[in-house]
Amino acid sequence: MLKSLLGIAPKQEEDGSFSPSWLALKLSTSKVSDFENIPYAKYEGKRAKILVVFTEQKNMTMLNGKAFSTGNHPVEALLPMLHLRNAGFEFEIATPSGKPVAFEMWAMPREDTAVMGIYEDLKSSFQNPKALPDVLVSFQAEIESYAAVFVPGGHGAMLGIPEDQNVGDMLRLAHEHELFTISLCHGPGSFLATALGGHEFLYSGYKMAVFPDSVDKQTPMIGYMPGAMPWQLEAKLRELGATVVNTKSDKTVCLDRHLITGASPLAANELGKLAATTLLEQLT
Repeated sequence: MLKSLLGIAPKQEEDGSFSPSWLALKLSTSKVSDFENIPYAKYEGKRAKILVVFTEQKNMTMLNGKAFSTGNHPVEALLPMLHLRNAGFEFEIATPSGKPVAFEMWAMPREDTAVMGIYEDLKSSFQNPKALPDVLVSFQAEIESYAAVFVPGGHGAMLGIPEDQNVGDMLRLAHEHELFTISLCHGPGSFLATALGGHEFLYSGYKMAVFPDSVDKQTPMIGYMPGAMPWQLEAKLRELGATVVNTKSDKTVCLDRHLITGASPLAANELGKLAATTLLEQLT
């Protein structure tokens, strides 16, 4: 009762999961984003495709057994895609099994015309994505038509994707053919898949930005999540040899070779700008 009065009680959804409290939403979401509509020179080469791998899973079971209503964070997905589309790139949308993309709809900036515009433009693809195993066949056969792979953030990126061998195969293919890999916040959980099947972790020795474990440990106190995280992403990446460059959930972005990463939802606009300018510089 006291948590409800203070606005820090997570909201229970119809399926029994919990979305962030009133206070957490007020502190961490906005009705509009900080998207900058930059007039990029349009890419006109043959490597115009970007494979975007979303999560299809919605609920994360916390240590206390309660389910957190999550998915991909819409700002973390759509702001980088806005920049990349404005730079002339196109998207191939996939989920691990072809089920619809799961979004954290409670974080959707519904008064942002640019974000809502690209969401509506791609809504059919979000509802009917390709299955990653099928995409991998064409991805390998037509690798020269791709510029990058992008794994958006949101806690849902930690569900299933880090344990998916197809994700590991995709990232290794991208690495071998010097495609760019773009991710932010909890999306780098996908990088763990490169170590599956006895493979070496692909990004040992790389610098990257990722959502800090220290912040994940604090957010249950304001009801962002209904309990403590089941595991810590930053710690796992560090254990495998990655160098995390940020300590806060801020606007930090990082470019290391063909890896482009960002720290949090606050970095989505900066990540989009960095990705768009880097791809244009390197591919034209």
